[in-house]
Amino acid sequence: MVKLTYQRPKNFSRRGILAAGAVVGVAGALGFPVITQRASAASSEDKKNDIDILNNALYYEHQAIWAYNFAASKLTNTDVGKAVLALALRNQSDHMKHRDALTTAIQSLGGMPVKAESSYDVSSYLDKGEGNLDSDVNIAKLALALETDAAIAYTTEVARLKTPALITAGASIGSTESAHAAAIRATFKSLGVGIEIVPSAFISAENRSSWVLTV
Repeated sequence: MVKLTYQRPKNFSRRGILAAGAVVGVAGALGFPVITQRASAASSEDKKNDIDILNNALYYEHQAIWAYNFAASKLTNTDVGKAVLALALRNQSDHMKHRDALTTAIQSLGGMPVKAESSYDVSSYLDKGEGNLDSDVNIAKLALALETDAAIAYTTEVARLKTPALITAGASIGSTESAHAAAIRATFKSLGVGIEIVPSAFISAENRSSWVLTV
């Protein structure tokens, strides 16, 4: 199996802002130029706080883009593989929009956007049986675990932002992360797996196990 490694930036929580999902057109729909103008007027202390949080999010958006590229190369040309690939490409496209919007916001605050790494480590998920790279179905389970953690992390992290407009944007991104998790579960259901698309009224660390699917 391919060894996936990366050097993790300091001060990034284990689950940070993980892979997948997005707000399509977040920059336009939420008026990101206006948001960043408001953010640029914040105090130096608040700017530093928000830059750190947004860079945390950007790091994991880079990871998401990489993860979908890497997983796509492992999918088969079967009907299941094609279905998983189609969903993966949609999710990855959204992540690219997240990346661009977060980069703009960080720069507007005077920060330096974190750069993408050449590879990332997903072994903690594989070790827990929350997906794998050995089949189309297990790759989809890995994506589901990453999406679920992304939704949980955005909910937690955006509450620490100091700029109200950025909180609104981050919350919108977080809500679509949970929508992506539901979309993956819907794909499993369409393939005959007997699960609920939305398994609970909330998505949080406490009920995470009801959202993910193990190998």
